[in-house]
Amino acid sequence: MPELPAGVEWLNPLGEIQESVAVFQIFLEKFYADTEPRHLIMGINPGRFGGGITNVAFTDPLHLEKELGISSSFPKKAELSAYFVYQVIHAYGGPKLFYDHFFVTSVCPFGFVKNGKNYNYYDEKPLQKAATPFIEYHLEAMIERCQMRRDKCFCLGEGQNYAFLQKLNAQRGYFQEIVPLAHPRFIMQYKRKSVDLYVQSYLASLCDRQGATKK
Repeated sequence: MPELPAGVEWLNPLGEIQESVAVFQIFLEKFYADTEPRHLIMGINPGRFGGGITNVAFTDPLHLEKELGISSSFPKKAELSAYFVYQVIHAYGGPKLFYDHFFVTSVCPFGFVKNGKNYNYYDEKPLQKAATPFIEYHLEAMIERCQMRRDKCFCLGEGQNYAFLQKLNAQRGYFQEIVPLAHPRFIMQYKRKSVDLYVQSYLASLCDRQGATKK
């Protein structure tokens, strides 16, 4: 793992929480036991109360059990972004159909903590520089080993996450197109009254532009 700037720590559920390994394996076996290519949906990096615990992106322990049927001993704390993401998943047709078409991850698959709070890979230049080789390795592994589709991917976050991914993609040519979507946490914190509109916006992008249709 790359050395991080002073005061910044890795948030790596697979290395720190043994149960996360078992939970993630059950998730993969339940929804990805095939070789069909899928489109990537990428957030920023895991947070302390969602993917940072379960290692299932945008899935806190509560939604892991309630929506995916995977039990765990983790405290059933809810995470704002998960509420929105699972509204989208249900509107799309449910977890089985959604995960048949998409793999949800993050630009940086491990998170960061600074002063006891979530920290993003782009929050300071030294951290972004340190994380970039790891991000490149992650994307290349997803494309080559997991056979993700390269015609387009979806970026959660229309600001710095999208700008970074666009620049990196221009250099590396991972995808033909990157489609930006408003970040779930932004929606739930600042646009709560418009959640239904954002769900429909997501569906329009995921279904029409992506080419996957509900069965």
